[in-house]
Amino acid sequence: MIKTKKLVTYLVIVLVALICAVNYQLFIFPNRFAPAGLNGICTMIQYVSGISVGFMNLLINLPLAIWVYFSVSKPLALRSMVYVVTFSLALLILERIDLSAFAYDTASSAILGPLVGGVINGFCYGQLLKASAYTGGTDFVAALIHKRHPDKSVLGLIFALNVCVAVSSYFVYDHQLEPVILCILYSFASNNLSERVIRSGRRAVRCEIVTDYPDSLSKQIIDRLHHSVTLLPGQGMYSGKKTSVLVCIINKTQAQELASIIRSFPHTFAVFSQVSEVMGNFRHLTRTGEEELELLDHGDGKAV
Repeated sequence: MIKTKKLVTYLVIVLVALICAVNYQLFIFPNRFAPAGLNGICTMIQYVSGISVGFMNLLINLPLAIWVYFSVSKPLALRSMVYVVTFSLALLILERIDLSAFAYDTASSAILGPLVGGVINGFCYGQLLKASAYTGGTDFVAALIHKRHPDKSVLGLIFALNVCVAVSSYFVYDHQLEPVILCILYSFASNNLSERVIRSGRRAVRCEIVTDYPDSLSKQIIDRLHHSVTLLPGQGMYSGKKTSVLVCIINKTQAQELASIIRSFPHTFAVFSQVSEVMGNFRHLTRTGEEELELLDHGDGKAV
C-alpha cells in the first residue's frame, strides 16, 4: 500500500508538471507578461534573449534542490526535482510543437489569458503542495531560509521578488504598464486558488450541542454523518441542572443534516461555528463508515 501511494504521488507530480508546462505555452508566453517568482525572471530573459525557460529553470533549480536535499528534506527535494525536471523537459519539447492554434493571446481580451493561466497554476500549485513537493525557485529559497531562521518570515522576501518581477516587466515589455497589471492579476488568481485548494479539505464546522440525550444523539450523528462525538459533562448555571455537552467537527455540507437531527430531540440546542482548519492524527470515515484512505503519500518532509 505504501509503495502504491508513493507511485501515485509521483504520477500526480508528473501530471501537474505537464499541465503547468502546457499552461505556460498556451496562456503565459503568448501574452507578453511575466508570472511571479523566478520563472517570471526566466520568462523575461527568454523574451529578451531567446534562451528557453525550460533550460534556465533546470539550471537554476538543480543546485538549489541539492542544497535543500542535504539541508532541509531529502523527500521534499526529490519530489520537487521530479516536478522541475518534468516541467523543464516538457517546455523544451512543447517549444518544437506548433500550438498556435490553441494558444490564447490578449488580442481579444487583455485579462483572460493571464487570469486563466493564474487559475490553472493556482490549482496545480495546491495539488503539488498536497503531494509534499515544490515548484522550485522561491519555494526552495523559502525552505532554506526557514531552516536556518525558523523565527523569520519569508513572505517579505517572496513579495519583494514578485514586486521586482512586476516592475521589471515594464521595462522588458517595451515600457508598457499592461504587463505589470497582468503579472499582478496572474499572481492574485494563482495565490487565491492555491490557498483554497490547500485549505479546502481542512475547513469544517464545529458544533457544540447541549442535550439531555447524549447517547441517542451521538448514535445518530455517528450513523448518519459518520463523524465521532466528544462527550463533556455540563451544568446549567441558571437552573443548576446537570446536562451533557457534545462536541463534533463536521463538513460544511453536513451542517443542515445535523441541524435536522438536533431538532428531533426536545430541550436540545446547539451552537455552530466555522473552523478554518482541522489538523491532527485522526481517522476520516467514508459514508459507509469505513476508514478513508489517503491517495497521496506525504513522506517526511511535508510541504503543506
